[in-house]
Amino acid sequence: MTEFTWTKRLSVGNALLDSDHKKLIDLVNHVELAIRAKDRDTLPEIFNQLLDCVSVHFENEKQIARIIDFPFAEHELEYQYVQQELMRMRDELLSKDGRWSESAAEHYSYFLSAWFSDHLTEEAGLMKPMLKTLPYDFNPTSDTK
Repeated sequence: MTEFTWTKRLSVGNALLDSDHKKLIDLVNHVELAIRAKDRDTLPEIFNQLLDCVSVHFENEKQIARIIDFPFAEHELEYQYVQQELMRMRDELLSKDGRWSESAAEHYSYFLSAWFSDHLTEEAGLMKPMLKTLPYDFNPTSDTK
């Protein structure tokens, strides 16, 4: 898997979502490093952090999509699939005491790399034109309306 690096080009025009994406990049890279190092002590912990971050990010995107009237049903189905797949991988990892087979590690790397790359460059980008009409610091989770 190629290591992900945040660039301004990946910005979707919203501070909350950009911050989420930066955290996800960091966690995806850390999980990949732990897999390569076969670090069975660190890998389950980092993987759980990734799952938590994905859940928070999906909820943030869902709230923003609702407010900007962005059709989210298709994205929601994909998010459910991604979360289920990541939980399945995590459960497999935990059942094997933090050790994945080479094929499981390759599957994880391919799955996460493909999903995350698509998410950053395509899916999240679909909201970008609408987000550009709002202040960069727009955050529905802190909205008191």
